[in-house]
Amino acid sequence: MSHPFRSGFACIVGRPNVGKSTLLNAMVKTKVAITSDRPQTTRHVVRGVVHRPDAQLVVVDTPGLHKPRTLLGSRLNDLARATLAEVDVIVFCLPADERIGPGDRFLADELNRIKTPTFAVVTKTDRVRKPRVAEQLLAVAELGDWAEIVPVSAVTDYQVELLVDLLVARLPEGRPYYPEGEVTDEPEQVLVAELIREAALGELRDELPHSLAVVVEEMAPRPGRDDLVDVHAVLYVERPSQKPIIIGAGGERLREVGSRARHQIEALLGVHVYLDLRVKVAPEWQQDPEQLRRLGF
Repeated sequence: MSHPFRSGFACIVGRPNVGKSTLLNAMVKTKVAITSDRPQTTRHVVRGVVHRPDAQLVVVDTPGLHKPRTLLGSRLNDLARATLAEVDVIVFCLPADERIGPGDRFLADELNRIKTPTFAVVTKTDRVRKPRVAEQLLAVAELGDWAEIVPVSAVTDYQVELLVDLLVARLPEGRPYYPEGEVTDEPEQVLVAELIREAALGELRDELPHSLAVVVEEMAPRPGRDDLVDVHAVLYVERPSQKPIIIGAGGERLREVGSRARHQIEALLGVHVYLDLRVKVAPEWQQDPEQLRRLGF
């Protein structure tokens, strides 16, 4: 007897920097969301698609809910909350290597008011010993009435498949939303901009992660060449003093960002890439509605 096909949406939530994007990539088995150890790396809703013979699970990664200090921060919170209302099941991530804090409790209270089934998922179990994982599982159990509590490691793939099994079991019967083989609905241009931002975050460390936005202004195959794509992108900062931080002495840092990003973009597109990066100032863009709109927020 064949089982009915199931399809639906799961949303990954958690405070910033608890491993949401890394978990999404592990579930989909390919890179669809950028990762960084900087908080608020994810700035828009990313959908990754898990294909199975009997099911299709669309996993939605949201910006981390947090106490906003800018207009951008408020918009990211609104985006995360709107997504929660539209999914079949919620995945609430809490890392094994950090004690439960006010941000986790704030989120748990919000989720306890929602009728959608919620899984509490303890992430980053590879970073701590087993007794610490057990301790965190008990602490998480006290935060709410969760449908499931699952420890995972997206880095070692520990119990990621089990988590997908449990999520699929919660989906309604239905037809697939995406064609076979499609792993995300992100436009290529947006993915490329995100890969450039990821490379810049990795290179810049703590220097200006929240002040950085990337826009791909032009992306097209070079005329007469089907093996080469030209990408022209702009990295926007908020203040003139931040521009030399990205460029570096003699342009060395920007070249390093470009080299990192180009390798990732070539892996994504499957062709050689010529990457042209420029740095511009968009004064206080995180607080300016007009500039936020122009930069895609």
